Amino acid sequence: MTAEIIDGKAVAAGLREKIAGAVAALQEANSLTPGLAVVLVGDDPASHVYVRNKGIATKKAGMRSIEHRLPADAREEDVVALVRRLNADDAVDGILVQMPLPGQIDAHRVINEIDPDKDVDGLTETNAGRLLLGKKGLEPCTPQGSVILIKPVEKKLSGLNAVVVGRSILVGKPLSLLLLGENCTVTMAHSRTKDLADVCRSADILCAAVGKAELVRGDWVREGAIVIDVGINRVGDRLIGDVEYAAAAQRARAITPVPGGVGPMTIACLLKNTVLAAARRRGLSDPEI
Repeated sequence: MTAEIIDGKAVAAGLREKIAGAVAALQEANSLTPGLAVVLVGDDPASHVYVRNKGIATKKAGMRSIEHRLPADAREEDVVALVRRLNADDAVDGILVQMPLPGQIDAHRVINEIDPDKDVDGLTETNAGRLLLGKKGLEPCTPQGSVILIKPVEKKLSGLNAVVVGRSILVGKPLSLLLLGENCTVTMAHSRTKDLADVCRSADILCAAVGKAELVRGDWVREGAIVIDVGINRVGDRLIGDVEYAAAAQRARAITPVPGGVGPMTIACLLKNTVLAAARRRGLSDPEI
């Protein structure tokens, strides 16, 4: 068996096209142009690349892109004050604070200053609680994108066994909850799980989000499983995932590559969340995206 490669770039492009259509419809029917504000603190080169790419994607979708850049020695109170101003600005529908923040700033505090209805990263305690309770909220982008990638391969997830390797608040925990919401039977595993290989072999859907290069070996993948590799690890001059890709691809039904799998979905889902936030904040129905 050779796995189908799940093309995250193509799926993300299709989603961005739908988002652009939803934005055009909001502009026509409600004279509403969603706005996404990104806060960048410091000089981290990767963060600058991410912010630039997010700005380009936002504008291509027909939305307003607003960038605020603060120096690396910015005080925590300055960042909090900026977030509060953005909360009060009705032209801003989504707020994203680019991570990592410099060491003098408490990232947890800054995130939880964001208005939950503008929290397009889905990371505030309020949106985490909404997800846990099964209530409508803004879902974290990478977990949301991971579930979207599964559905073209297997539309009916109900009853399937899903194993999520990783327990972070950014991916592992919310992804487990989203899969539970699809009526999967979910096992949340991690690097210290006893008999991790056997746990992985039980999965119809195996999601790796632990941040360790090729932790999940190819023979841990059950024949015919769907493999979603969220990991991005730099080894020498290569980017590789948390899954031993070549060996896993010989056993899986479908697998995401690294790069080009889950990564492109994160920005697409950020744009989706911004459109949803714009509509919900004004009491409009969710656009069909």
